[in-house]
Amino acid sequence: MPLRTTDRLLDPSELDEVSEKYIIFYSSKDADGKLWCPYCRAIDSGPGGVQDTFGKANGPSALIAYVGTKLEWKRPAEHRYRSEPWNVTGVPTLVKLEEGKITHLDINEELEALSGIKRPKDA
Repeated sequence: MPLRTTDRLLDPSELDEVSEKYIIFYSSKDADGKLWCPYCRAIDSGPGGVQDTFGKANGPSALIAYVGTKLEWKRPAEHRYRSEPWNVTGVPTLVKLEEGKITHLDINEELEALSGIKRPKDA
């Protein structure tokens, strides 16, 4: 399935409208067009990464949601994705959806299992 992306913050009431099976939370892109999070960059385009896994015609469907600039993301009390129902604590984070509900939220294990790419120690 082609990957779909959104730059705007999703509202929890929109979960029923998300047709994809997964939401992948990424850092946003900087002025140079690069994701500011080094692990997001590594997991996005490396062999077996998000583009390889979810971008294939027969791959699982996914929506990439950008969390904003590094400064916006580092204000946890104010960031929508850090609270219910998202509870995202780091990027990248993979969220599995079933019938408009979050059934699984995982920063490392499922993303690494799907992609085969290990999180760098400094990320």
